[in-house]
Amino acid sequence: MTTLRLPGLIDVHVHLREPGATHKEDYDTGTAAALAGGFTCVLDMPNNTPPITNAETLAAKKQLARSHARCDYGIHLGAGDDNVETAYQLAPQVTGLKMYLDQTFGPLRLDDLDSLQKHMERWPADRPVLCHAEGRTVAACILVAHLTGKHVHICHVSRKDEIELIRKAKEKGINVTCEVTPHHFFLTDEIANTIGFGRSEVRPRLAKDADRQALRSSLEVIDCFATDHAPHTLLEKESPKPPPGFPGLETALPLYLELVREGLISIEQLIDRAVNNPRRLFHLPDQPETWIEVDVDQDWIVRGEEMQTRAKWTPFEGWTLRGRVERVLVRGAEVYRSGEVLAQPGSGHDVRS
Repeated sequence: MTTLRLPGLIDVHVHLREPGATHKEDYDTGTAAALAGGFTCVLDMPNNTPPITNAETLAAKKQLARSHARCDYGIHLGAGDDNVETAYQLAPQVTGLKMYLDQTFGPLRLDDLDSLQKHMERWPADRPVLCHAEGRTVAACILVAHLTGKHVHICHVSRKDEIELIRKAKEKGINVTCEVTPHHFFLTDEIANTIGFGRSEVRPRLAKDADRQALRSSLEVIDCFATDHAPHTLLEKESPKPPPGFPGLETALPLYLELVREGLISIEQLIDRAVNNPRRLFHLPDQPETWIEVDVDQDWIVRGEEMQTRAKWTPFEGWTLRGRVERVLVRGAEVYRSGEVLAQPGSGHDVRS
């Protein structure tokens, strides 16, 4: 057994489904899954029911998180056509402004270029704008951010043309950052042949192997790793109209460690993408006396029914992964040990409190 001590991981992109869809996940089960995966801080997306776009919905969601979260958390605000004049006023309370520019799960989507530009103009420069953008809309986000002097963060990059465009923008000095998910590093569209159409549905879609290889060969361009943990029930995933999204918090770290074993990154570069860069880019406070202990040599078989997430399934079902979280401490308190979540609901801290 080789035990490695790492800083608590940060996931800048999760969907904990509270409010509005707690049959899929909530702050209790979602943050339990985070701790089991070695994540001591998660940033939650706003495409809830109702969407988190104003002071009232934000306050209600913060109350739910304050009561139920077991790890530290932040909340991203949603950008809509109806909050162009007000969203920026809530910036101190949130960790970023999320813009949905392509097909996604939930009611938030910006189709109007004018709204995109006005949100960018008003949003404070010291808070990132996150974009769900694919293909040509990646270029639109980068251009508008550059024209307005703002930092834009492209979520879950999945394709070769996207990562190459981001590389070129960075070379020109444009303030753009990006993230990639474990499933886009390890899965392709061919997985549908083995796990089924519904279980393979995700946005952005799983791409071709050439896209996957392009991401793997561009790790120096990728600022953050993010799970895009997006749980749905198996009943929903196997329905005629399956919603897109995978649970991912509990399988992410061993997949990141596999990139290290393959020689694509060092353990220090993993920490940069899963801890240091997220903290710097999203202006997150330090977590003193917070770390995780990982048995990097332990093999384990992925079984959804054994996971903390309420979804109880995973696209990596049956895979043998190497590396398992044994212990997690947050602010000196043991919150996870050998499969048992010890943190109480409500013990997590709001990073913008």
